[in-house]
Amino acid sequence: MKCTVTGRPYTIFGYEGRQVRDNIHARDVVSAFAAVHAAPRAGAVYNLGGGREANVSMLEAIELCEAIVGRELDYTISDQARIGDHKWWISDLAAFKADYPGWGLTYGIEGILREIYEHNVERWTAGASG
Repeated sequence: MKCTVTGRPYTIFGYEGRQVRDNIHARDVVSAFAAVHAAPRAGAVYNLGGGREANVSMLEAIELCEAIVGRELDYTISDQARIGDHKWWISDLAAFKADYPGWGLTYGIEGILREIYEHNVERWTAGASG
């Protein structure tokens, strides 16, 4: 998002920009913590992330950033993947949702990106015209 706003070039490393990650908003993480605090399960371990409800590839994220900002991102795709990186990751939230059925994501990918933009655009563009 920052590179889309500022016009700085961006490099995607590996996988032709098709690597997928799930994303979770900090407010959804905090609400998950609150659910666990209210009704802890001894010894339980969970994956927490955006799961199947909130995931995106790099190329899809770029498209959303461009739509939100109203300008194209200057990006290149490197053939070299980052060491230890993987092509696809989506958290399985089934165990957490089974134990805390009242919890759910309140932010999707576009909402997360819009908030990042709205909270930072003035700071990122300050002094850019001078």
